[in-house]
Amino acid sequence: MSNQYLRGKQIHPHQFKAGTSVADLVDRHFQAYNAARLSEAARLYGRHMLHPDNEVTVGMTLAGALTPAGLGGAIITLMENGFVDWIVSTGANLYHDLHYALSMTLHQGDFRLDDRLLRDEGVIRIYDVLFKEEVLLDTDRFVREALAGLRDRGGISSAELHRHLGECLLPLPGAAHSLVAAAARLDVPIYTSSPGDSSIGMNIARMALEGSGLHVDPNKDVNETAAIVWSARKNGAILLGGGSPKNFYLQTQPQLWEVLGLNKGGHDYFIQVTADAPHWGGLSGATPSEAVSWGKINPDELNQTVTVYADTTIALPVLTAYALDTARARPLKRLYARRADLLAELARAFADREAAVGAEA
Repeated sequence: MSNQYLRGKQIHPHQFKAGTSVADLVDRHFQAYNAARLSEAARLYGRHMLHPDNEVTVGMTLAGALTPAGLGGAIITLMENGFVDWIVSTGANLYHDLHYALSMTLHQGDFRLDDRLLRDEGVIRIYDVLFKEEVLLDTDRFVREALAGLRDRGGISSAELHRHLGECLLPLPGAAHSLVAAAARLDVPIYTSSPGDSSIGMNIARMALEGSGLHVDPNKDVNETAAIVWSARKNGAILLGGGSPKNFYLQTQPQLWEVLGLNKGGHDYFIQVTADAPHWGGLSGATPSEAVSWGKINPDELNQTVTVYADTTIALPVLTAYALDTARARPLKRLYARRADLLAELARAFADREAAVGAEA
């Protein structure tokens, strides 16, 4: 008699061969523990979320110092292939991304160095990434000069802010290495949930002291991101780290059903890469099953969710390579250019719902 608990794929000690591909590594050798979770995530992304029949709008969130580690290249690749349609990021990731477009250098180093000596030498350390302090000062200067030409019409969304920065980067020789520049070229909107929590925001604050009226309106970000989710046939998330970006993506569903009365049913796909655990109370948005109680995740799609407890600097390159090996490039959704239309669609749906509620009363 077969045992219902033993229906899973049999684990086998596969031997390695020279030239093993990433797809073969994930499909054959990642068989248990968090290797198996990473395998599940890679297959969910490459074979389901990106399958053309599923028509999934893919949002990616970025937390942690990913761009200083060079992972912006993976994100550029995903955007160019239509594998990521919109982004929510910490401002710090976007700020440090600018260094590459400006042809500044970051270097591999040693996390055991004496930081007092580094300070004396004018060297900044992000764990084992090292760069000159002039990189910060020169990038700050670029940000202020670029934003001086941005006209604020009563507040802008952070997507408009980052689009403007990306357009200023595009003519530069190093633009090919910048995800902010690539997003501008590919019409991928980039939002940041905490505009003041980065050197970009710090420089906008300095400009305010100098008389600038430029400011980011968080209301526009909330409404634009909700409009993107409302318009999508299906929604899927790649959540790299936690923090504010993760919750900002997930809260689009409560914004729709709880605040606007428009029930989308929750996100359909959920891949989370994190080094935190829910029982400490610091795992932003917690687990997919907990997110169901908030209406953030579709309860009928819990089998389409994976949490990978791993270092994002390891998981993201694997997810990227696997997607390239298993999925065809998708047409670009170019959501940035469609923001006004999507927002108008959301406004009409909300107005219709309010009229219906008023008629019932």
